[in-house]
Amino acid sequence: MFKDLDPILHSQLRLAVMSLLISVKQAEFTFIKEKTNSTAGNLSAQVQKLKEAGYIEVLKEFKDNYPNTTCKITQKGIKAFEEYVKALQQYLQVKK
Repeated sequence: MFKDLDPILHSQLRLAVMSLLISVKQAEFTFIKEKTNSTAGNLSAQVQKLKEAGYIEVLKEFKDNYPNTTCKITQKGIKAFEEYVKALQQYLQVKK
């Protein structure tokens, strides 16, 4: 009856990261950390899981001699997010 929810996206922090990236397409790690109010360590672990799933790309470079990490949503990530939202909508459309 109900479609299973993607366990990668079902985590609160990973879902928050994907929600941000779906609207801005890419963002610096510090921006994501600030918007999600998470710790650097926890966010780093969750970003790694999203990267391993192929939902985001992580670009590491130097900006003014400081390390800079940028996260960018992939087509696979966009599709997974859209499917997750559709599955949630099915849960909400319970007929009375």
